Amino acid sequence: MKKDILQDNVVQQKRITRKIPKKLRNIYSLDDFEIFARKKLPRQIYGYYSGAAETNQSLKYNRDIFQNYFFVPRILRDVSKRSTQHSLFGKKYKYPFGIAPMGLSALATWQGDIQLCRAANKQNIPMVLSATSLIKLEKLGKKEDCKWFQLYLPGEDNRILQMLERVKASGFENIVLTVDLPVTANRENNEKTGFSTPLKPNFRLAWDGITHPVWSIQTFLRSFCNGVPHFENMDYFRGPPIISRNFERARGARDQLNWKHVELIRKNWKGNFIVKGILSAEDAIKAKESGVDAVWISNHGGRQLDGSVSPVSVLPKIRKVVGDYPIIIDSGFRRGSDILKALALGADFVFVGRPFLYAAAVDGEQGIEHAIKLLGDEVERNIAMLGVNNLDEMNADFLEVRDGVSSNQV
Repeated sequence: MKKDILQDNVVQQKRITRKIPKKLRNIYSLDDFEIFARKKLPRQIYGYYSGAAETNQSLKYNRDIFQNYFFVPRILRDVSKRSTQHSLFGKKYKYPFGIAPMGLSALATWQGDIQLCRAANKQNIPMVLSATSLIKLEKLGKKEDCKWFQLYLPGEDNRILQMLERVKASGFENIVLTVDLPVTANRENNEKTGFSTPLKPNFRLAWDGITHPVWSIQTFLRSFCNGVPHFENMDYFRGPPIISRNFERARGARDQLNWKHVELIRKNWKGNFIVKGILSAEDAIKAKESGVDAVWISNHGGRQLDGSVSPVSVLPKIRKVVGDYPIIIDSGFRRGSDILKALALGADFVFVGRPFLYAAAVDGEQGIEHAIKLLGDEVERNIAMLGVNNLDEMNADFLEVRDGVSSNQV
């Protein structure tokens, strides 16, 4: 009998393995994708995706913060009807997480933004198109059914209104205004690897392409079939080409963007409006009072102000002051347990960034879907062990704070 059970387990494992594409069979978690992506991507591109600002202090803190919280599971509960489904703005998603906006996704894999969108739609999770994407938002909106768009806006009324019209005409329903970059961050990692935007033709760039032939042929050269890719969505007009020897991007007066512009957007946008980059309780209250539909707590994955607090560390305080109001969070999430800790601390939804880019680099749409399933499986498995059937049940009672951590963090 025991032998039969063992044989059945082996057969079942083989069936599971056969369903997974060959190049993904040795990937068991989101962290594994980065190992393989680093080998496939040129040094400049990988450096851009993986790096952060200055000393990477905030980048590291984003991950370390999760070690401050430990689960307190409930036992002997019937969890046979557990569900990972979760709602945001009245829409029910398969999992409580989505794909965060990430610039230059098309350099991870051919038409990276489209592949991210398609994988997300297949798995019924949200995906946010970045303003610094290389594919026109019109192509992602109505044609690919992408409903979320992230904006970088200058403090100029006319340009804001024109961009809103463009986004509206493209079929998007949710806009995310990223507000934590009034000036360009000091990303020394980019300079050390030779990365720049736009990319500057030089021997180093050429050598990276030669030493990474699969990426050069399947992603880089393929992207040039219809001409040089441009930054398509940074403004209401077409942005600069991805490759240029001398070009200064027309960012506009981002350092003039203020709460008056938030009110202007609210007045002229009828869909859901989210402000991303909030880290203080005061700003969260201000956003709520300005009619914003949700706040997105984020430190830009550690890519802007080095030394800024981790979003998870300020989540409980922000939840306390805003009350029953939607809170979205990102930065540093890699495991299903991370997501559940955030939900227990007061988040309504979590977005994950870099790992999905690495997954795209490894195996395009299939890789992204595999990443979504891996993360979703972790969420499903962990709620069973926590004694939870519905994600709405998650609260601070399921967590214990490590000794020495402030009580304000739970």
